[in-house]
Amino acid sequence: MSYNSNRRDFLKLISGGSVGLLMSEAASSATEVHLPFEYGERDLVAFPEKKPLIVQTTRPPQLETPFQYFDRQLITPNDEFFVRYHLAGIPTEIDISTYRLKISGNVSNPLELSFHDLKTKFKSKEIVAVNQCSGNGRGLANPRINGGGQLGNGAMGNAVWVGVPLRDILSVARLGNTAKQVTFNGLDQPVITSEADFVKSLDINHANDGDVLVAYQMNGTDIPFLNGFPVKLVVPGYYGTYWVKHLAEINVIDQEFKGYWMQSAYRVPDNDFHCEPVGVKPDKTVPISKLAIRSFITNLENGSTVVAGQPTVVRGFAFDCGNGIEKVLFSQDDGNTWQPTKLGKMIGKYSFRAWSTDFVPQQAGPLLLRVRAFGATGEKQPMTQTWNPGGYMRNVVETVRVEARKGS
Repeated sequence: MSYNSNRRDFLKLISGGSVGLLMSEAASSATEVHLPFEYGERDLVAFPEKKPLIVQTTRPPQLETPFQYFDRQLITPNDEFFVRYHLAGIPTEIDISTYRLKISGNVSNPLELSFHDLKTKFKSKEIVAVNQCSGNGRGLANPRINGGGQLGNGAMGNAVWVGVPLRDILSVARLGNTAKQVTFNGLDQPVITSEADFVKSLDINHANDGDVLVAYQMNGTDIPFLNGFPVKLVVPGYYGTYWVKHLAEINVIDQEFKGYWMQSAYRVPDNDFHCEPVGVKPDKTVPISKLAIRSFITNLENGSTVVAGQPTVVRGFAFDCGNGIEKVLFSQDDGNTWQPTKLGKMIGKYSFRAWSTDFVPQQAGPLLLRVRAFGATGEKQPMTQTWNPGGYMRNVVETVRVEARKGS
């Protein structure tokens, strides 16, 4: 696959450090948005293959989906999908004719697979799954969390992924009897020697569950470059930190992986709610893993108006780690009373699940709308925010403030 000169030049700018020039050129056409927290001013900029997205950082690129985009459909289009890199040394051009995915380590049949091999030598599988950044909603934390992307709730997306089950590739490679974990590395690289390469790992049983994909297609077409072209690791039900972009190396190891991005970064307190009192450093932590249950209102936002005494449609979606959404409840009075909603068709256990209901505002004035998801295996969204030092895994019941006006 080749990219035109404008795209190549753009990618070289964001990889090579000429960000000031890039942003100054884009500023004349950029629209400013304000995320709902202090210092929430951001620019909307259209990167290659993308609609205007919220720019959190440019080197490396962190692009958040404007939340109003989510009310259009359950499947997030490729050009609206968020972008999250950890290393500034992102690839600027990939020659698909020479690309190879290497499988090595504790295997008796090491492999080097071309893009064509992945598409033709293995049976494909399709999974609809949510990819969500672990720090989605970090900017909403109170008190504020330092560092990282100060994100609203747009660092997530739901797509139809097609690829090869990792289990099938490992089967051909023939795992050794002592295999314990599998590590994954992409083509992005550190730009300074003190920075750790971005390598993630999965336990061997998880890697072999049949749902983890080596994906080469997103929503019916090649994966966008900024989302991981040509091949992306898809780990349904797990946070996006495991979804390695530009996947190039799979390594089977006999012990627990000790790399920085597993042993030091992306960790949460080791307790049932992965939280601590504000300001407390946890004594023991574990790697982030499964998605926490969440739900959102998508067709009304802070500042929207509705009409008192008239039925109003409210809708949105919920999702979890794949256990299943049992019900979603809606409140127009800040959680004092609740009413059921109608769940839409389940299009995949790892997917967004639509919900909708009608409500009648009883009188003019401010309304605090809330929605709460309940899982099939007992999970439910917390009514109050939990806290951890990284601002990870936010899933509190969110509040949308609207105004009911008198009808004519």
